[in-house]
Amino acid sequence: MNGKDITQKMLERYNDVFADIVNVLLFNGKRIVDEDVLIDTPVDSALKLDGEIHSQYRDVAKYWKNSQINIALFGLENQTVPDKLMPMRVIGYDGAEYKKQVLEENRYKKKYPVITLVLYMGYEKNWKYSNSLLDLLEVDENLKPYVSDYKINVFEIAFLDREKIDLFKSDFRMLADYLYQMRTTDSYEGDESDIKHVDEILMLMSAMSGFKNVENIIKVAHERKVSNMKGFFELAEEKGIELGREEGADMVSELNIILAREGNLEKIIKANTDKVYRNELLKKYRLLK
Repeated sequence: MNGKDITQKMLERYNDVFADIVNVLLFNGKRIVDEDVLIDTPVDSALKLDGEIHSQYRDVAKYWKNSQINIALFGLENQTVPDKLMPMRVIGYDGAEYKKQVLEENRYKKKYPVITLVLYMGYEKNWKYSNSLLDLLEVDENLKPYVSDYKINVFEIAFLDREKIDLFKSDFRMLADYLYQMRTTDSYEGDESDIKHVDEILMLMSAMSGFKNVENIIKVAHERKVSNMKGFFELAEEKGIELGREEGADMVSELNIILAREGNLEKIIKANTDKVYRNELLKKYRLLK
């Protein structure tokens, strides 16, 4: 599991973020699902294949409840690259929840639907695969009338309309806006909207954008009370420059130690006064990566 997957789940587990995602993507921004009636559910389920038990894990899942009655189970699956077999994966997750509803202890309880939203976070290319299980199968024409299809709900976040992205009210809008801008302009300019889940957003955006030294950035962000994306990226850029200077100073110090051991004073002087020569030596001694 990579850093992007982990940090996406950390943010989406918050009820306000989860409800916002469902309301915007399924109900065009209408507040149909209230965050206060969402209940966490285990994301793991067991599957028996060839006599062996295999575990399968959803990314995030919550029950939408009315009193003690389940109205639906919503699941979120994050994808940074398209997966051709996603319909088969989703039917496994959904099927496990439907199977639970026919167990003896649940037999006479109200039955509820299972709805999975696949959130595609890639911005360089569209999700190119079919959302239909039937399209994955090689089915004899005589059998087609009897083969049930299963279609998945894929949402390409970076390819949503600007108006749709602006419907998000939670911190998820920061991520959607970042993906949209990267797709359309290949750059990102953060706004000054307040962030509620600061640590989770900073860790997620660091994973998405590749910023290093994220722990230090988060620490300074708290010290300076940075609470918006514009301030975070300015801080990340500042700390990135500082980190680059520190790494550069460390390389030069290491080079000086090597040259001192060789006892060549002329090399040391030239390496500290001639940038081109210094870079040649850094490459020669494999200090410059």
